Amino acid sequence: MINDFFKGINVAVTISDKEGNVVYQNDSSIAVNGDVRDKNMMGCHNERSQQIIKHLLNDAATNVYTISKKGKKKLIYQTPWFEDGEVKGLAEFSIIIPEEMPHYDRG
Repeated sequence: MINDFFKGINVAVTISDKEGNVVYQNDSSIAVNGDVRDKNMMGCHNERSQQIIKHLLNDAATNVYTISKKGKKKLIYQTPWFEDGEVKGLAEFSIIIPEEMPHYDRG
């Protein structure tokens, strides 16, 4: 049995293959984006975003930024996932950032 470690967490997790086909969404991702499993994510992104996604996949790069959506600030973390050292797709984590949040320097 394979555990779905992301199923009930309060972070939207969306994973695609290298062609942009969504191969996994957890419950939080489905609640935010609708069920887009087995669909290509490129169709719901503008040209600028499509170019960023292609860059992330082709160059094994990571993209991190914040957004505001429906009154909530979110951290978006997009990074490739690998199998046997080869990029196989993209993982996106969308995390709600609380209004008040402590910060610690662990230098």
